[in-house]
Amino acid sequence: MKKQITYMMLSLALVASSCKKDFLDRQPLDTISDDTFWNTEEQLILAVNGLYANIKNSNTVALDQMGDNSINSSTGDSYRIFSSGNFGADLASVDAEWRSQYAGIRQCNVFLEKYNNATSVSQEKRDQMAGEAKTIRAYMYMNLVCYFGDLPIVTKPLNIDELYEPRKPRKEVIDFIIKELDEAAAMMQAKPQTGATLGRLSKGAALAFKSRIALFDSRWAEAEKAAKEVMDLGVYSLYSTGNPAVDYNNLFNYKGKLSNGANKETIVARMNLTDVSMHNISRESQVPDQASRYNPTKSLVDSYLCVDGLPIDRSPLYKEDSYAALFENRDPRMKQTILAPGAAWGGRRDGNPANTNASIFTAPKFVSDKLGSVTITGYYFTKYVEVSTVSQVSKDQNDIHVMRLGEVLLNYAEAKMEQGTLTQADLDISINKLRDRVGMRHMVIAELAQNGLDLRNEIRRERRVELAREGQRWYDIIRWKQGALLAADVKGMKKSLALVPAQVSNIAADADGYIIVMTGRQFDENKHYLWPVPLNQIQRNPNLGQNPGWN
Repeated sequence: MKKQITYMMLSLALVASSCKKDFLDRQPLDTISDDTFWNTEEQLILAVNGLYANIKNSNTVALDQMGDNSINSSTGDSYRIFSSGNFGADLASVDAEWRSQYAGIRQCNVFLEKYNNATSVSQEKRDQMAGEAKTIRAYMYMNLVCYFGDLPIVTKPLNIDELYEPRKPRKEVIDFIIKELDEAAAMMQAKPQTGATLGRLSKGAALAFKSRIALFDSRWAEAEKAAKEVMDLGVYSLYSTGNPAVDYNNLFNYKGKLSNGANKETIVARMNLTDVSMHNISRESQVPDQASRYNPTKSLVDSYLCVDGLPIDRSPLYKEDSYAALFENRDPRMKQTILAPGAAWGGRRDGNPANTNASIFTAPKFVSDKLGSVTITGYYFTKYVEVSTVSQVSKDQNDIHVMRLGEVLLNYAEAKMEQGTLTQADLDISINKLRDRVGMRHMVIAELAQNGLDLRNEIRRERRVELAREGQRWYDIIRWKQGALLAADVKGMKKSLALVPAQVSNIAADADGYIIVMTGRQFDENKHYLWPVPLNQIQRNPNLGQNPGWN
């Protein structure tokens, strides 16, 4: 496994350098040249492994902070700025996203132009690796089209003429992505890879990504078909050890790593390994001597149903008379996502002066004294937190789950609902499987109607709570045309629930006493459904033009 990831890093540098004209033109001295590299199976494996560094790692989790699930304590955080709507075409992070995605696309283009040079490698193996490269290229185009809409479509190693190509229409770009994924699915094996190739993509990855992009573009029939194809492959199943109190949470810590062999749910992941590839999510979530970088919002906390299947504003089970009461009688995924009193944590001293056990969380902390983790909303995450590594800087080895069967089941249910063909049987093979894992009451269409609940809203709610902290919330808000949610103030818990009132006395609150974390956000319906084309890119290529409202 360590050898595989090391190859990924080395081959990434090699593939990137092969894009440079001066590298191609000079004769090799004591290094491998581009002319002789693309010949053997080992060389192809090195090259394709390098492409995997383009799949987002911890920033998959950070993407959730562009929506309304989470907020960074740092006002200068790029994702917090994106969520606020207060940025322009000159924001460095906008340009960085454009550049990084196209850099990865160019690496894939090089591979796809060169891989058939390895004639000594069987066509089946070459096709498998080409399918992986096509899927990764499609994944990067998916990111770009969601942000920028119209795009240049580059499928060959970059040359000077391509620098000045205009953008293709958004529909044409999505057509291209879907075609890429169809071709990739046909080239790859259905069974996920194991052993030395563990974590490499297979047919299910292409089909799952197809269901995601088709859903984003309201191509309901295509999304349904692709999702059902993944479900019918017979190679994926929800992660479960039979313990509903912890299984959902364990998927996102070390127990759920693909290398452990028990996780058959994850379809695409960034795998991490000690001293080879690591991140800092656990520490940043409960950083012991500073403010948490990831603070769950009131909006997310309020979205969890009560165990009777009713929202908190309708259920007689909901109580808000204490901090602990917020977590009682709620969808079990709430405690497995949001840190609840009595849970283990790594944030050291909490907001309860009487708590003598620093390894157990009892109350939120609002005042920084360098002795414990501070929250700006009153809440902390436990999902994606490996408590054992909170005390260590950038030593986290959680796999980052980019696509999993859980999302595919949600894609299927939503696509069926939008076509008006969703039945109770469809819910039972999709959403209710997710609920069964945690022991939550089933979603029943007849009961929703009896309780005056809207089916579409409840399916969207299910998606939010199941995929919280997995980077999908902003994309969902955008495709559902619910941009007004991003203009709302970010709020936290009710101040009266603080164990030590003095800790929150100077914190702003609304008329109902809920902490106001951030105000002044904006969402202009005429512009914010797309990002601006980066100013740097327009200066280099005026043919790109600018998205509406950003001039």
